[in-house]
Amino acid sequence: MRTYIGTHRVLDAAEFAELALGMEELPAGIDRDLFRGPLTPETAEERAARLDVAREVIADLAAEGEAGDEVAGWDALYADALTRTVPFLRAARTAGRSAGAGAAA
Repeated sequence: MRTYIGTHRVLDAAEFAELALGMEELPAGIDRDLFRGPLTPETAEERAARLDVAREVIADLAAEGEAGDEVAGWDALYADALTRTVPFLRAARTAGRSAGAGAAA
């Protein structure tokens, strides 16, 4: 059995979820890394600047949502939730360093 969303043939469960829930679609020009942080280390200054921009974007999207743009409102909620996540690879690297430091003690 084949599954389609729109005209796109879905190949696996992850792709189905992305297409069905629209998780792949972000506001124009917005990268998830802006909200959740990059996979590579960033300096304190880079992190502060990234978070300042992310807060401004979220505020703009929230304002658009309050003005009646339902999609912008949902995008603001999604972006805000991303600010409280950590990419798995970065978390694994940090946990590995912590575990290694604890094992040596």
